[in-house]
Amino acid sequence: MAGIDRKFRKGQVDELEHLRVRLAECEAELEEYKAGRKGACVEVEQLREAREKLELANLIVENSLAVLFRRKADDKFGLVYVSENVSQWGYSAEDFLNGTVFFEGIAHEDDRELVGAEIQRYQALDAEEYTQEYRIRTADGEVRWVSDETLVVRDEKGRRLFNQGILMDITRRKKAEEALVASESKFRRTIEGAGEGYFLMGEDLTIKEVNDAYCRMIGYERDALMGRRPHDFATLEYQRFLVDKKKKFLKQDQRRFEGSMIHKDGHVVPVLVNANTLRDEEGLFLGHVAFVADLTQQKKAVELAGEVQKSLLPKKAPTVSGLDVAGASVASEIAGGDYFDYLEGAGVGRPGLTVVVGDISGHGVDAALLMTTARGFLRMRASQPGTPVQVVTSMNQHLAEDLDGSGRFMTLFYLTLDTQKKRATWVRAGHDPAMIYCPVHDAFTELGAEAGLPVGVMDESVYTEHTNDLLPGEIFAIGTDGIWESRNRSGEMFGKKRFKAVVRRLSALSAQDILDGVFKAVEVFTEGAKAEDDITLVIVKYDQEG
Repeated sequence: MAGIDRKFRKGQVDELEHLRVRLAECEAELEEYKAGRKGACVEVEQLREAREKLELANLIVENSLAVLFRRKADDKFGLVYVSENVSQWGYSAEDFLNGTVFFEGIAHEDDRELVGAEIQRYQALDAEEYTQEYRIRTADGEVRWVSDETLVVRDEKGRRLFNQGILMDITRRKKAEEALVASESKFRRTIEGAGEGYFLMGEDLTIKEVNDAYCRMIGYERDALMGRRPHDFATLEYQRFLVDKKKKFLKQDQRRFEGSMIHKDGHVVPVLVNANTLRDEEGLFLGHVAFVADLTQQKKAVELAGEVQKSLLPKKAPTVSGLDVAGASVASEIAGGDYFDYLEGAGVGRPGLTVVVGDISGHGVDAALLMTTARGFLRMRASQPGTPVQVVTSMNQHLAEDLDGSGRFMTLFYLTLDTQKKRATWVRAGHDPAMIYCPVHDAFTELGAEAGLPVGVMDESVYTEHTNDLLPGEIFAIGTDGIWESRNRSGEMFGKKRFKAVVRRLSALSAQDILDGVFKAVEVFTEGAKAEDDITLVIVKYDQEG
């Protein structure tokens, strides 16, 4: 029995029996002493010591949950000893010793036949010890579980004399085990009935368990997935992602990411993975668990939002005398939060071109929807009378009311190029400053010393309008931080230094060539890795002879 030392199990019964025999001998000798047939003070002392030991042993046994027993090893299995603490089940030791109650009789009626058959089998095997677990009924009819550990006692010639051992009430343990089994069964039913995919991996990242939902998700039978890695069914891009992030993920107990699996029939299944590492109470590894959601329907919705968003971006560059313009925006997801627009001659008495570049906080569908709202209001307000700073201020007040409490905002750079007056006017609202490259002086200048607050943060924000003269050959570059904050596989950022180097190197080419060169340089630098943020850039070359 767990927690009971084997030596104690056998020795405790032997010790009690030995003490009782010795006590009987001493009492007999005491009677002889009293009769004057033998006088030995030593025997009286031995009698006292034996009685004390017996009382102590009985005290220990009777205050424990372990019921000790000894029965003869003959065909009748006559009981010669049972500890008094059998009373915990409503019986007395005397009931068993005088034959009023039998252990076979208190065994649960559904377990008696099995228990008897097991004892006969152990006897046939001449087993030295064996353990049984079965139910009994207490005197008041309550069902209890017991563990019966029996040892064989032999004489010096090896003949079986007694079967002795311990009965331990294990009802609490059994109930805990039953509760655990029920809990595990409930967990299994929950997992198997879930619409979300589930799998358990070992330390080698091979699948040990998988539910039907995951099998259906990628079209394979359970047996085809067992022992394989999820990596084996991933798209090439997702495989690269998993390889790149493996060390980082294994250091985290919880992780959440998206990927794409290849269905057995060949179509791609976009998935969202919520994974964690299971450990026991001592921190030892139990397995890697992942819950996988099919994002096919969500992605379709996102694709629709992305198509709507792209339809709102300029289809082609404007044709404005003296200006060569090119712009593009690439979302890190299907739908993004970056925005750029051209407003030709926006407003009464405003010739030339207005270029607007914005960056909504975050990315995805919600950022794309906010960008759509911002675009609509900006175009409406820009068509009305007002200076650039008045347009930006009105836009801020409108968005601040809509975004109050959402934590969302939008950075904005608003640049107006008046080719008649040869003047540039701009307002910066929390956005990275636009850059001007002058090929004549081979120098870069940043527009917007005062950053200003992003629009949508505070409705009372005050913005500043700046002006500058247009010089022949100047190249304006207005981008979002997704360009210079793009990272390669080593974690290094592209940076503005590399950005400026590309613009300088391609400055003699068209605005479109410069734009394409920047996007190509970012792609090469990141080695094709998935962008973490949206990337938007507008290039404007000024040529007064145009």
